[in-house]
Amino acid sequence: MKMIVTGGCGFIGSHFVRLALSKGAWVTNVDALTYAGIKENLSDCEDHPHYRFSHTDIRQMDDLKNVFEKQENVDVLVHFAAESHVDRSLTQPSDFVSTNVLGTANLLCLSKWKGVKRFVHVSTDEVYGSLAEGEPSFDEQSPLLPNNPYSASKASADLLLLANIKSFRFPGIIVRCSNNFGPFQFPEKLIPRMLCKCMLGEGLPVYGNGKNMRDWIYVEDQCRGIWSAIEHGRLGQIYNFGGNMEKRNIEVVEALKAFFPETCSKMEFVTDRPGHDWRYSMSSEKARKELDWKPSISFERGLEMTVDWYVNNSDWWRKHFPG
Repeated sequence: MKMIVTGGCGFIGSHFVRLALSKGAWVTNVDALTYAGIKENLSDCEDHPHYRFSHTDIRQMDDLKNVFEKQENVDVLVHFAAESHVDRSLTQPSDFVSTNVLGTANLLCLSKWKGVKRFVHVSTDEVYGSLAEGEPSFDEQSPLLPNNPYSASKASADLLLLANIKSFRFPGIIVRCSNNFGPFQFPEKLIPRMLCKCMLGEGLPVYGNGKNMRDWIYVEDQCRGIWSAIEHGRLGQIYNFGGNMEKRNIEVVEALKAFFPETCSKMEFVTDRPGHDWRYSMSSEKARKELDWKPSISFERGLEMTVDWYVNNSDWWRKHFPG
């Protein structure tokens, strides 16, 4: 299988590249190496005979076309590349539109031209908006109701792909995942940021009252789901991948504090994020039935593995920790 992976130096992308190589795929990793795209995340893959890296920005059509021209054929394109941090989207929305919308449009155009056989777009549960407590989990028929520039840009990318599926019978699949966590996650997101602050003995800033709820999934389970969609997913379909692990933000921070009783500082409740979604919850019933997929790693075990990795890779996170 010959594959292009966009954003393969990012958090989820780097885990997926390793999985794809272990499955025997030939991988061309296309990454612009922005602040969260870190080439060293795949340093162990650089000499793999099936791996090739291209330092390319998906927003730059001419550069991107050169990548496609060098491929004899492309069986699968897996699209991770995106600006993904909600807080940044509130202050720098144009970056999210240019990468997540224009970049996706460029990839769709070139994939049609090249005859890509399967295009898997990695989206997010945030495109569905927010749930109240007690409401049923999102499923693939839930309407798109994004509430911030990040989720609006991802929903736009989803709609571009769906339009190409409808208009051109384009061989696309959308996968929407709940909150991922695990090694190599850039420490601006909740779990790695709080983990790093615990190790540094700094205060732990928690938005609002800390009771917002998220459904968590360990990154390796998410990548297995994407691989299942490549192998068994029906073209034109959407698949949700949730970990069935809903936690309040305050519960997540308390769980992290327990690993560092000697150095961890207290929580500090800070002004809430504008338009902060209250709750995300994903139904993965369709993926379970059609892809024979389900999460295999519990939140507790996943958190243990994540903490172990950050403890043993202090050089990595100290280099990238934004504070």
